[in-house]
Amino acid sequence: MGKKDKNKNVIKRVIKNKPKETVKKKREKIIPFHGKVFITASFNNTIITITDLNGNALGWGSTGKVGFKGARKSTPYAASQATENLAAKMAEGGMKQVDVIISGPGMGRDAAVKSVKNAGLKIVSLADVTPIPHNGCRPKGRRRV
Repeated sequence: MGKKDKNKNVIKRVIKNKPKETVKKKREKIIPFHGKVFITASFNNTIITITDLNGNALGWGSTGKVGFKGARKSTPYAASQATENLAAKMAEGGMKQVDVIISGPGMGRDAAVKSVKNAGLKIVSLADVTPIPHNGCRPKGRRRV
């Protein structure tokens, strides 16, 4: 047996001892009867997150995920499409009632709320938590001449 034969055996052993890759199994999420819908409407995008009452995310969607790009992402139509897709999926899973929490000044606010209703979910409460300054920050000092 020469040196070449020994090297071949070593290589074979290394390949045999290679650990197998484990595939992580997806767990199915249990969709509750009542949940919360968080709508964040910025000037450039609308993001929707549906959670259970404890705040554990069950699903999310955005206008970009639906397929809109650029300036069309900020439109009310894009927001309604994104919301309707997600809300319909949750309604299909067994969710019936939701609390809607809206945040941000974007154009997709009202369209997203209408889409939640059209998807078959009953809106129990509606809250606007957009941060509005009561007096704002202290202004910069005036210019001296």
